[in-house]
Formats: sequence, structure tokens, C-alpha cells
Amino acid sequence: MLIGVIADDFTGASDIAVTLSKGLAGEGGLHTTQYLGIPQQPATADVEAGVIALKSRSLPAAEAVQQSLAACEWLLDQGCTQIVFKYCSTFDSTDDGNIGPVLDALAARLEARRVIVCPAFPAMGRTVYQGNLFVHDRPLNESGMEHHPLTPMKDADIRRLLARQARTRVSHIRWQQVVQGSEQLRETLQAHSEDEPQLLVVDALSDHDLTIIGVAAAEARLISGGSGIALALPHNFISAGKAQGDSRKLPAIAGPSAILVGSCSGATRGQIEEHQKHHAVLAIEIQDVMAQRIHADDVVNFILAHQDYCPLVYSSGDPTSVRQAQQQFGQHNISQRLDQLFGDSARKLVYEAGIQRLVVGGGETSGAVVSALDLGCLQVGREIDPGVPALFAQRDRPLALALKSGNFGRRDFFSHALKVLAASGD
Repeated sequence: MLIGVIADDFTGASDIAVTLSKGLAGEGGLHTTQYLGIPQQPATADVEAGVIALKSRSLPAAEAVQQSLAACEWLLDQGCTQIVFKYCSTFDSTDDGNIGPVLDALAARLEARRVIVCPAFPAMGRTVYQGNLFVHDRPLNESGMEHHPLTPMKDADIRRLLARQARTRVSHIRWQQVVQGSEQLRETLQAHSEDEPQLLVVDALSDHDLTIIGVAAAEARLISGGSGIALALPHNFISAGKAQGDSRKLPAIAGPSAILVGSCSGATRGQIEEHQKHHAVLAIEIQDVMAQRIHADDVVNFILAHQDYCPLVYSSGDPTSVRQAQQQFGQHNISQRLDQLFGDSARKLVYEAGIQRLVVGGGETSGAVVSALDLGCLQVGREIDPGVPALFAQRDRPLALALKSGNFGRRDFFSHALKVLAASGD
């Protein structure tokens, strides 16, 4: 294994896994496997990039640090020479969040004196300029992320956010320095490493900028960011003769399908609205979940009764209704009950009802589903939409999955994803 990734949620892991698998145009990427939690066994010899999916984004800092360091040790044991800490392109971390503490701990373990911090993902409208994170033309704290039910983002300045979380000094590399090219940027990074250890927030407005950053960071022991930071990392290993460029095709699976959605993002609500124009949709009310008036069997029965109509079951809501529910029942209690419901439903759908294509919307929901399924690891296939790959589990009965972050995907994503999973080998 050449490169290892520690991702703080399951959809984010899929996001960066497809980036590493795809690589730069014309070159191909790395043979990539996504691990669902820290593996108990060594990786197979053909894996060049290993992505460990944790469910640590909303954990207390001490627990997130412990899990991240354990993941790092496993990746180092597999031979990785470079580690990436992957977090969301909208950062998703409050002043009490764990990104800073995890970076402190990983930097100390890897003796990394300079660590790039770049959540930019231009393909999805996330850019970093003057140290501030933007979503399209809006600062992060005016993009709708200020209403996130778990990690409301109240500040767009990544430098300030990190300074409130991390012990390590936070510095900034401006866009004007990035566009001078990889060689010049490498010298700039090296100059920073001669001082005290630093977290370097790096501006990026385009995939070209991210490619410059990735090439400049070829020798870095530790890098951090959104999935975009990995765009050029396969190129570094391919150009050094350590990898050949992977372009594997994985199987098409056209069996029974289910869509489970737990995200409250504006993008997801629009996708649900689009899907229900032509397909079967069941809304789950929080009050019914908390009162135990709806169970996994109800979800399974709806899915099986509507197989001809791309059935989708969701629990979502606008910011006002979500806030009211949290005030009534408590945020943690709601998350726990929904995770249990979706996890139990997925297990019954796959292992008892024979579902072979499963699309999941929302990072927390995806984590609950794949944890319940206990799949171990997933092979990374073609990209469905930017940041969302087709994933395949190696089991007696083939299973294809798509794990979508709440803010990702085209408006008709759910039906489109099922079509791609059915034709993935084409």
C-alpha cells in the first residue's frame, strides 16, 4: 500500500476513494479499497490506496484522536508513505470539533512539521480564498451550513476555526503563491517547515490549483483536506514508477433496489422532491420514530411493495422543523433512533429481502447503514456524480452501493444512481 486515508465519515471516504481510483485524466489512478472501520487483517497485496472510513466527525475530540491514531497505525503497518486526513469540503466542525486535535495528533505521530489544510472541492462549488471557505458565491457561514443540525458553521475563516481547535500554529498560503506552480509552492512549503510546526491553510479556486498543491506535496508525510486534495496524488506515485495507473471495471448489478435518506440538507430535500414526481416515496416523521410507531419492518414492506418505482424512504426536514424536533426530543436522541432505524432496515433489506442495489443519502445515515451491514471493505467503481462512486461488496450475493453526502449530487441523483449501479461494468 502506497497511500492511506483516514476519513471522518463514510460518504467522505467514498468521495476521496473515487478521486484516488480515478486519478488525473489520461493517467488512471490507484487500485483503491475502502475499509469500513479499522481492519483486523492486513490488506491484500494489490491494494495501492487504502481509505479507512471512520464515523468520527461528531465525536468528542479525545475519542476521534484515538480512532484516527489507530487507523494511522494500521495504514503505516501496510507500508503507506503518505497519510491523508480527509474531512468535509464544508469543514463541518465547530469550535468544539475534532479536526484540529486530530491534526495535532497525526502531525506529532508522523513528525510532520508542515500540514496542508485545504477543504476545497471546486467541482461542487467549494473554494478557499484568503483563508476563507466559500460554497459557490457564498461564505460558508451564509451558505446554509450555518443551519446544519450537528455541526452548524458560523465562521468561514478556516484559519480562525483551526486556531480555536488546534495547539499547532496556523498559517496561510495565498492563492497568488499557489498559481506560481508546483516547484515554487514546494519551496514555499519547505520554507515553512524550517519554522515551528504549522498547519498551512492553502487557497484553491480550481482543480488546476489542487493539482499544483498535490504535486508540490509529493513528499509530505501528512496532508489534509476535502477529496479534491487527492486529485494529483496518484500522479505522484505513477510518475515515480511506483504504480501503473488503475482502470478496473467492476460488475454491473441490476437486482432489487432501495434508497434510504437521512440528510436534511437543501440539496437532498430538492432531490427527494424531484424523485417523488415519478417514484415511490415514504416520509418518516420524527414523532413516529421517537414514539416507536414505525419500525424497520414498515420500511422493508414499503420498499418491497414498490420495487417497480425506485422506492425511497426518508427522514428529512427544513431547518425550522429540524430545530423544533431537536428542542423537543434532543439532538442525540433523534440521531440515535434514526441510525438504529436505518441500520436495522438496511440489514433486513440486504440479508433477508435480497436487495442488491442500495443508495444511501447523508453522511450519518450512510455510516449507520454500512456499520449495520458489517461489510468489511468495498471496491471502488466508476463515479456516479462528482464525489460519489459506485461501491461493491464482495459477498455470496453481490451488493452495489452508493453513499451520498447530503450536499452532493444532481437533482435526479437517486434514480440516476440506481441506473449507474445497474450499468457500472459498461
